[in-house]
Amino acid sequence: MRIAILAHERFPDGAKTATGVLRYGQHDVVAVLDREHDGANASALRRDLPETPIVASFSDLDEPVDALLIGISPIGGGFDETWRPDVRAALRAGCDVISGLHYFLEDDSEFRSLAEENGCELWDVRRPPSDLGVADGVADEVEATVVATVGTDCGVGKMTTTLELVERARERGHDVAFVPTGQTGIMIEGWGYPIDRTISDFTAGAVEEMILERGNDHDYLFVEGQASIVHPAYSGVTAGILHGSQADDLVLCHAAGRENFHGFSQALPPVPEFVDLYESMAAPVGGGEVVAGALNTSTVADDDEAAAAVEAYADALGRPAADPVREGPDAILDAIL
Repeated sequence: MRIAILAHERFPDGAKTATGVLRYGQHDVVAVLDREHDGANASALRRDLPETPIVASFSDLDEPVDALLIGISPIGGGFDETWRPDVRAALRAGCDVISGLHYFLEDDSEFRSLAEENGCELWDVRRPPSDLGVADGVADEVEATVVATVGTDCGVGKMTTTLELVERARERGHDVAFVPTGQTGIMIEGWGYPIDRTISDFTAGAVEEMILERGNDHDYLFVEGQASIVHPAYSGVTAGILHGSQADDLVLCHAAGRENFHGFSQALPPVPEFVDLYESMAAPVGGGEVVAGALNTSTVADDDEAAAAVEAYADALGRPAADPVREGPDAILDAIL
């Protein structure tokens, strides 16, 4: 599928969905829409992104596309009305629109009418199925080893770490699968449940259902984590994934230099406390242990400083650690295998 990605004024670092799809998705990305960087190229803004032109609006695209993908998910998942002209133009051009917002495009009367008139589909990725139920506590019965990424905070690299581990494990000949739990992972894989939009009673059940669906077909399942077990706003999502997956191994993800929870003034607890928190929370349900750490050093320019930060993080954890993008995920994968 040929797509354009909407990421106005937040690209690249404030558009996690956009960069995730660019790096790991199977789509043919024709362009990124970003008014602030019109005329630039994605690879020039961040070295880990592929060469992709940036244009100011959907109307500025030089090539036809099949879909417009909204590559931003702000806190609260709302829809920015400045995006409406691009969504409107895409639908009038006969393009589908893919959205990971909590604001459902299907519930917008203008967008729904335009989609019907032009034979388009609106895919609200964060709309969960209606038949989810509570967990039965049986995810640990699958044959696969279940590995979950967990975090000290939001936006520290849990999805990236998971996908890097999946890619490297496959390169090394292992039979693995990725279990998406958030909108970006679902867009990349084409399946999964949006755990942060699932009814609280059903979050663990939704994760368990995905584990049971794939757990006897692969040797390893890598479960995408969300948020942090002590995040002031999103800890419930983390607990649902932790308990629903009944993971055997946990990989603790952190961002170099991060001192406070994303969007809040509260300070992060020390790294060793996170190890104890996650292992104590997992102990009654699956008993997963933190076996390695992943450190996001994207804000550290100097390679030597980044390597020193990883070493300090490993010392704090008392376990192997790596930056899975900068150094590769082998040290983490070795601890899992």
